Amino acid sequence: MAGSSVEAPVGVTDPAGAAQGYRPSATMPFAAEFRRQASRRRTQLALGFMVLLPLIILVAFQFNSGDDDNGNNEFASLVDLATSGGLNFTLFSIFVSASFLLVVVVALFCGDTVASEASWGSLRYLLAIPVPRARLLTVKLVVALAYSGLALLLLAGTALVAGTLRYGWSPLRSTVAAELEPTEGLLRLLAVLGYLAVVLLVVAGLAFLLSVTTDAALGAVGGAVLLWILSSILDQITALGGLRDFLPTHFSTAWLGLLSTPVQTDDVVRGCISAISYATLFWGLAFWRFTRKDITS
Repeated sequence: MAGSSVEAPVGVTDPAGAAQGYRPSATMPFAAEFRRQASRRRTQLALGFMVLLPLIILVAFQFNSGDDDNGNNEFASLVDLATSGGLNFTLFSIFVSASFLLVVVVALFCGDTVASEASWGSLRYLLAIPVPRARLLTVKLVVALAYSGLALLLLAGTALVAGTLRYGWSPLRSTVAAELEPTEGLLRLLAVLGYLAVVLLVVAGLAFLLSVTTDAALGAVGGAVLLWILSSILDQITALGGLRDFLPTHFSTAWLGLLSTPVQTDDVVRGCISAISYATLFWGLAFWRFTRKDITS
């Protein structure tokens, strides 16, 4: 009839081509992805081991007879310090975990997140919802970083609680600094954790880049760990001279300066700049690669 309006059929798209009511920012919520990753066995095992490791170390110390042949070496002196208080036990747990275990855990969370979806054949279905590619990568990266940070906090928190219950609340002592009062010692440990979190962003970035490059989650995780080990080996070659400063692992132990008296922050600042630069580069390459690749799995 003349003058009557014709209603748009259900499901019609807007002028931009999207379905009515569709909002890209509402797809794949962070909370939903966080819960989804929490239900995965690898997440539960990794976080569980972060809690279990300090307890294993604590039990192992109970079997220390004190008459070992290597009782005078540097590691034995660290063990002696570890049993002198909860803060020292926490520092020891961080020390034995920082160079390899935490690297593996961060590589696991960040390297498995996209590659596992591709290996299961579910990645293309996520994009068909449709979830914008940049949105998918952003959410997965943030969730992976959140679990990596949680793993670091669980390790230190469990060590602090267990160590304090067993050895008491005593000043922090180390081989590179004078004795620190418990309150200041706790602040120093928090600074150490913060610096380690920044350094491990390099592992997170590298593993995430490999995760969007390959469909094999094990390859992404293992590749990131192996490249980190390779960088550590090259950093020991003094013949490389100043080139070692550009290796991502060169400042990985600069957190020891946060325990010294007075605090040494020069290498810490350089390490933060290096780590953030490498992580930003790797994440940028990951987004560039993923937004341009054909998703067939």
